Amino acid sequence: MGVLPDWMIERDVKIVPFAPQQHRPGIISYGVTSYGYDVRVDRHFKVFTNVWGSTVDPKNFDPKSFVDVEADFCIIPPNSFALAETVEYLEIPRDILCVCLGKSTYARCGIIVNVTPLEPEWRGRITIEISNTTPLPAKIYANEGIAQILFYKGEAVCHTSYADKKGKYQDQAGLTLPFVPGTGT
Repeated sequence: MGVLPDWMIERDVKIVPFAPQQHRPGIISYGVTSYGYDVRVDRHFKVFTNVWGSTVDPKNFDPKSFVDVEADFCIIPPNSFALAETVEYLEIPRDILCVCLGKSTYARCGIIVNVTPLEPEWRGRITIEISNTTPLPAKIYANEGIAQILFYKGEAVCHTSYADKKGKYQDQAGLTLPFVPGTGT
């Protein structure tokens, strides 16, 4: 299994809008890199709140656990997190698996980005979790880089892709909260 270089990412992976890697002064970088693609965070955030005293339960998630924010930046409270989605829409080929890592600019500020792997034939805008591990409020900038995706080409094509198994987050419409099918949510 090898990692895809910039020219193969541009040729083999559908990313809309696709941004070339450029020097953008004053902006947290985004676009294609030597062996990856830096995605941007969009303007819609769901910031975690405990105003209602809810329990975080992935099988019965209470949407009131979040406050919606739509802006050019988002302030995440200390020791809290937010959900957001990428500006970019992706379609992952059947022979590629993606791993997503947070950008070092945010990591050096105590802001951790978590995204699960993007499986073969997954498509959509990525829902990402942004954790503020610091005791201070943290500022996240919309339309700027948030995470890097690495694309790994399999030695052979998989028997069953995410599309084949009708994955629950396939073609998700907007920022998607957690759910487990068959549990009422």
